[in-house]
Amino acid sequence: MAEEELPAVLILDVGGTHGVLEDLAALLKKHFHVITMKEFLGNKEEMSKKIRSVFVFECRPTIDRKLLESLPNLKVIGNSGVGVDHLDLKMISSFGVKVTNTPHAVADSTADIGMALMLASARRLVEGNVFNFLGSRCFFGMPHFYCDRDDLSESIFGMLLQGKIFRSL
Repeated sequence: MAEEELPAVLILDVGGTHGVLEDLAALLKKHFHVITMKEFLGNKEEMSKKIRSVFVFECRPTIDRKLLESLPNLKVIGNSGVGVDHLDLKMISSFGVKVTNTPHAVADSTADIGMALMLASARRLVEGNVFNFLGSRCFFGMPHFYCDRDDLSESIFGMLLQGKIFRSL
């Protein structure tokens, strides 16, 4: 399919601090004629008729009434994030435009990180790591390391501290 036959998608930019990641832009280019906001604003009259979708990456570009009014053939707004709180769904739907998002896309990763943080906090893993590298005399300026020791904590600290059992000085 030639590039002119592909539907056009509006994005903020490719790369940089706020643009679509380059590998993602390459994927978009396989299925769409990609138009950046700079290109769109430079030739609004011609480009506005071609654009059928907008790809929102990290809440950009901002979807407001002015943009929607300038895109008469817009059919869908694809949001790369999980939430759509940054989009005015009622206003967008009043233009007959659909909004997509990726619910549950990062649910497993978020749960994994949450569990890891809770376990690390409950078992003071960060403190144990600092203790291992700096020693008991340099632990945040405290001369002693206080830890309730039970079988589980000794085995966890044993793994973390390479089998060494540290006692308070």
